[in-house]
Amino acid sequence: MSQEPTHGPGTTRKLAARRRREIVAVLLFGGGPIFESSIPLSVFGIDRQDAGVPRYRLLVCAGEEGPLRTTGGLELTAPYGLEALSRAGTIVVPAWRSITQPPPPAALDALRRAHEEGARIIGLCTGAFVLAAAGLLDGRPATTHWMYAPTLAKRYPAVHVDPRELFVDDGDILTSAGTAAGIDLCLHVVRTDHGAEAAGALARRLVVPPRRGNGGQERYLDRSLPEEIGTDPLAEVVAWALEHLHEQFDVETLAARAYMSRRTFDRRFRSLTGSAPLQWLITQRVLQAQRLLETSDYSVDEVAGRCGFRSPVALRGHFRRQLGASPAAYRAAYRARTGSRPDGGGTGEERVAAGRADHPPPAADGTGGRGGQGGPGALHGERGERGERPDRGVRGEACKPDSDTYSPRLPSQRGRTPGRAP
Repeated sequence: MSQEPTHGPGTTRKLAARRRREIVAVLLFGGGPIFESSIPLSVFGIDRQDAGVPRYRLLVCAGEEGPLRTTGGLELTAPYGLEALSRAGTIVVPAWRSITQPPPPAALDALRRAHEEGARIIGLCTGAFVLAAAGLLDGRPATTHWMYAPTLAKRYPAVHVDPRELFVDDGDILTSAGTAAGIDLCLHVVRTDHGAEAAGALARRLVVPPRRGNGGQERYLDRSLPEEIGTDPLAEVVAWALEHLHEQFDVETLAARAYMSRRTFDRRFRSLTGSAPLQWLITQRVLQAQRLLETSDYSVDEVAGRCGFRSPVALRGHFRRQLGASPAAYRAAYRARTGSRPDGGGTGEERVAAGRADHPPPAADGTGGRGGQGGPGALHGERGERGERPDRGVRGEACKPDSDTYSPRLPSQRGRTPGRAP
């Protein structure tokens, strides 16, 4: 769903002669979480040539004066400083310590210079905020942890934030979602550089799947909004909406409760959250339906009514676009996975879906399962329940088509609709 990449494979800047793609610099700052920081160190810093994984040369660089204290109080001393970035063809920025603090100007200048000289820049989790502060994400698709995606979209409106994806590859700029998604992105980099066999060998060493599916970050979204909303007058309206999702109301109702016109309310809501209010409302209804499907025995029709959808058809359409599966199939897969499926229970539709969950058709990669490709998340526009066309979301794009295989955004997928991951 991202717009056409600004720098696809054919237009990426030529790498400066003194830089080498196999030299990977990891840029560390004080206050960073130790897990995200350790991911690129483990992937690119350990010699696994005996397993068929080509070797990278790792440079661990301090982005500011040390020693660097991580979460948990550990102190690190990086062997290199910002000057070492001049040799790296790949630079990884793990999670930034605080989305409310600006990164050091010297580090931002070094990242801009590296990008101008053709280096590949990678931001893991909230590392995307560092790339955005450097201006490297302007006009580009990017992702981050779903909890911080609205804040990234609000603070950097030129960035095309997609909270659905596990990672986004836009050629020479790559970003990932939170924590473990950093592993997915690093494996993708190895796959891009050295092929699927090398990435698969590395994944086996790390005891992780070579690819993850089932809708990216969609399953992990909750009702969270940026922390700033807590002191805003709209917070009361948002809280009311969350408490009354079982009722049928629309954005006009919310605007009236805020004593605003629809246009003013849309503008204020978008500036506060990075999301169009219609999309946010639809997303919250789908998330509520997801919870009810997991925790109750209500039929799909009953779930639709308890989540404020005007009909089961509306629920099915929005649910499939957002989570990549029908409500019945989602419930069947969830119960099969958790062992909570009642024997012989459910509607006919759910029993059929349960049978499909027990015997999924083989996937294209031979793993035996099928994942769903998520549809538009909380930052994307889509049609309302009565067919009206809302204001476009941050990315201003149409709905993501249904697919049998989850596919992160890749640079070779030109245009506005993603294809399957290679």
